[in-house]
Amino acid sequence: MSSGLDSQKLNQIFKSRPDIVQGIRQAADSPSRVKLFNDIVTFVHEQLNEGQPEEPAQKRRRVDIASSQNGQSSNGATGSSAEEVAKENVLLEMKDISVSIPMRKKLDLCFTAGHLYGRLPGTKAPVPGIIFPWGSIDYAFLLPVPEKAQVQHNYVLLPQNTYFPSPTTATLPVDPLVFTIPATAPKPGSVGGANADAAASVSDSYTTLFNWAINKCLAAGRKNVKIVTADPSKFHSVVRQPHRPKEQAVHVKGFRGSKDGFLFFLENGILWGFKKPLMFLPLDKIAAISYTNVLQRTFNMVAEIYTDEGGDVDATEEFEFAMLDQEDYNGINESYVARHRLQDRSLADQRKAKRELIENSKGKNGQGEQDGNDAVGEDGKTELERAQEELNQQLLDDEDEDEEDYDPGSEGESEGSGTSDDDDDDDDDDAGGDDDEDAAGDDE
Repeated sequence: MSSGLDSQKLNQIFKSRPDIVQGIRQAADSPSRVKLFNDIVTFVHEQLNEGQPEEPAQKRRRVDIASSQNGQSSNGATGSSAEEVAKENVLLEMKDISVSIPMRKKLDLCFTAGHLYGRLPGTKAPVPGIIFPWGSIDYAFLLPVPEKAQVQHNYVLLPQNTYFPSPTTATLPVDPLVFTIPATAPKPGSVGGANADAAASVSDSYTTLFNWAINKCLAAGRKNVKIVTADPSKFHSVVRQPHRPKEQAVHVKGFRGSKDGFLFFLENGILWGFKKPLMFLPLDKIAAISYTNVLQRTFNMVAEIYTDEGGDVDATEEFEFAMLDQEDYNGINESYVARHRLQDRSLADQRKAKRELIENSKGKNGQGEQDGNDAVGEDGKTELERAQEELNQQLLDDEDEDEEDYDPGSEGESEGSGTSDDDDDDDDDDAGGDDDEDAAGDDE
């Protein structure tokens, strides 16, 4: 019955996924299914060839994994082809790892001096779209997988241009890499490669093994990137986890549109995972955080982000995360937003200046990121470290000036005179501002 399929279009669309083609041929066992598959193939083929903007572009990413730019010269990090990467010496190989992004499949992850890539078990060629140059990785995370009875963790590696989508970007974003590991040790025979013997000493668990391997490769690639984890002492949800009730959750459940997901409030930014499109909002890209639709049980959080769209350093875009549990409002607002001073948009200029100073230091004298990170001066510090210290000192000086200029009586005088009891009542009202917000939310 599959003979009625439009094989030409089918093979063209799924040329990098023969397994999908084979599955469609096997499932096309009736005239109605053949017609359905042909209609789907025709529709997707038209979208790919007519260059429809935005929504069709998202559909195109779902259909053909080869359309991802990972491992291609367009990601700005490498011009190596899959064939060239396959010739690199495999230093470490982790077998049967569950990958969820860019594709949901069990793969063997291979570490080379220049790349991290995935390949199908029993094969030697990298899977198209799952080739990541170490030099392209800007952020790395190790986070617990929510809502699982058994403890599992996700590694998230974010190459350049994978943090958050932009509706005005014409090209498809690069996919990040997300894969899951259990809380157990690797099984015998599941770790191979030239450095397998050295890895044996750190193979008490998958976490220690991958931390060692990733940090080594990032350092060898001269990347100033460290694996960031969630710290429950700095932020945790107060909502009880039904799956692991004795463990503090470090995530907050919410929605982006109709898609559910989880927010992680981390030391260097806010991560939204773990479904496509995964999003990361670095602290120095955040202009301000605000709240909307504050109801009795839920509220929405809006993050205004600097996008640098079209070279405009003041260009911003808002991302809204909906249906967050009201119980987590105080934790988010006080433990994270206020601590990082994200609620005050006037402070965004300082964060933006810090980011620009660091970026300028990276590219000073046209040396690029490597020299910006690694050029050590007479004081034993890199240019990047000196830039960060300079900005931190500037922020401290600004805070000291604010404290010196503060007049405790100025506010009361400007609002008119009154008795001391009235002044005390005003102070109490000011101190309970956050509680009043929550009470207002409860009334709604």
